[in-house]
Amino acid sequence: MVKRKLFGTDGIRGVANEYPMTADVAVRLGKAIAHYFSNGETEHRTRVLIGKDTRISGYMFESALAAGITSMGADVQLVGPLPTPGISFLTTGMRADVGIVISASHNPYRDNGIKIFGSNGFKLPDEAEAEIEDLVLSESPPTADASHIGRAVRIDDATGRYIVFLKNTFPKELSLEGLRIVLDCANGAAYKVAPAVLRELGAEVFTLGTEPDGFNINHKCGSLYPETVAARVKETRADVGITLDGDADRVIMTDETGRVCDGDQIIALCAMALKERGELRNDTVVTTVMSNIGLEIALREKGIKMVRASVGDRYVVEAMRQGAYSLGGEQSGHIIFLDHTTTGDGMLAALQVLAIMKERNQPLSKISKVMTPFPQVLVNVEVAEKPPLDQLESFQTDLKAVEEELGDEGRVVVRYSGTEPKARVMVEGPTNDDVYRHANMLASSLKSAIGA
Repeated sequence: MVKRKLFGTDGIRGVANEYPMTADVAVRLGKAIAHYFSNGETEHRTRVLIGKDTRISGYMFESALAAGITSMGADVQLVGPLPTPGISFLTTGMRADVGIVISASHNPYRDNGIKIFGSNGFKLPDEAEAEIEDLVLSESPPTADASHIGRAVRIDDATGRYIVFLKNTFPKELSLEGLRIVLDCANGAAYKVAPAVLRELGAEVFTLGTEPDGFNINHKCGSLYPETVAARVKETRADVGITLDGDADRVIMTDETGRVCDGDQIIALCAMALKERGELRNDTVVTTVMSNIGLEIALREKGIKMVRASVGDRYVVEAMRQGAYSLGGEQSGHIIFLDHTTTGDGMLAALQVLAIMKERNQPLSKISKVMTPFPQVLVNVEVAEKPPLDQLESFQTDLKAVEEELGDEGRVVVRYSGTEPKARVMVEGPTNDDVYRHANMLASSLKSAIGA
């Protein structure tokens, strides 16, 4: 096997049936995971929980991982389609040693990925992933004899357990009665869970993206297409719209006027509400370098500090744990409430916003006006390679010129995607014209240097 890096910023990801997302790699990964988490113990049988989203390739990877894991004497518990945060919750709740999610999040059906959670429900640190990767790529991968073969069983009540967990994060003295909600599940992992939660709490629900067929996950639906829900909200005269992605670990919301609220606005709203209740630990929120400067200003005015982490909800969580903070998230809609769970959870975040609406008896259009976003644009550039950006001399010259022109009235963030062959150019500034002009110029400069 050619030695190439497997893990990115959010597990392993790629096109199904193309390296590294092949059945062969999945078998080897299963063997490596079972070996790593056994810690050399012979009396304890390692238990591995496996869940997935609704991609057609999920069956292949589920079987391949289970084969590798059981071949090493570990036992597998299969829960089927369930949101990524549901797997995190069940890993701890069912006392599993490790949880695995088969999903490529918001990507199209042809892609897939594998994420790993430890027994504490948190994603593995880089060091652990590196050790597992070395085992997968080893010329002499771990093996076991015929007396050490595990079992694989299906868990039938996993969905119900996660539904109960989500409902318990909503204040018991409140209900969603009287609310009309448009819900888009992206034909993904939450297609059963999310409608059930909202209806059991009393809401009238209009669903989109709840008929997965293995190929339509994220296809013109989900968190990358919030305008679909916005249009349906106005059509049905609903009170609010909720848009999830394929594995339901992120959420974008829409108010009753059809205005879209991104992760930054949800973070601002929830941070201020938690501070009012005295529940925002250390009066601090963790976001990433991509969060709008308008969020930072709005939080500062309310006496809330904002800490920026690297892009990726795992890095947000790491910063939250290091600083003992309770709220963090990303502009893309990953929102983490560490008092409730260990990873981004789209439905849990939506429920917290709905609770604020009910507590204040106010529409989302009113309670979400807590920050004024600076004009911001994000341009994606398909790249053929990912050399260090500081080695691209002509691009660095253009970047310096833009930063000097913006001065203190804006900022530029350029980074490679950890899951796709793309570079992302984000520019904030005083006017839309400025940010579009600068972003397009930098994107062209980057494309000339390393474009696909």
